Parts: sequence; C-alpha cells; structure tokens
Amino acid sequence: MAERVSNLQEYFEKLSDRFVAGPSKGVNATIFFDLADGPNGGQWTMTVTDGTFSLDTGKAVEKPTVTITMKPEHYVEMANGDLDGTKAFMTRKLKIAGSIPMAQKMKSFLPPLKG
Repeated sequence: MAERVSNLQEYFEKLSDRFVAGPSKGVNATIFFDLADGPNGGQWTMTVTDGTFSLDTGKAVEKPTVTITMKPEHYVEMANGDLDGTKAFMTRKLKIAGSIPMAQKMKSFLPPLKG
C-alpha cells in the first residue's frame, strides 16, 4: 500500500508500491520526469510496457512519450494527494510536453494518494 512521501527520492524508491499494473495493460510509453528545479530535484525516466515498468535515473531516451516538468515540492504534493494534477496544470505548476492523453492516463496507473 502506498504511503505519503516526504521527497522525490523516497517517492521513486517506493514507486513499485504505487504502480497499478491493471490500467497500464496495453500501454507502451516512456515518461520523463524533469523535476530538477532545486536542490532536492532530479530526473527520472519510467518505461511502461504492457503492465510493467522500469525506472532509470536521468533522461534515457531522446523523445519520451510524455515529459512532466515540475518543482520537486509540487510533485511531492501532487503524489501525496495535496495538489490536484488538473489544478497544477492550470496554474502552471505542472508542465506537460508530448502526449496529453498519456499524461491523463498516468493517473490511473500512478494514482495520487487519496486524502
């Protein structure tokens, strides 16, 4: 069961607890998390392949399916369910490049915690 996290390192270390395989069946995507703004940030590349995922530190591919750009503290708030993804996008705390439909689908296999 997923728990609240206090930083990005903890979030990505516990990603397997958050990942929901069922909704990612049939998905083949590369998601680049550019959360490097600030001392607690970083970059991660998640590859989702038909119900499974792998994670690498840094940018592993030239053209990811989706690029998520946020400040580290805002991503942690979103992951913990304290910041709504749609609101974050509308207020420009969250920037998305690439496939918007895939970014929306991510919520089904990487859901935020329920408040």
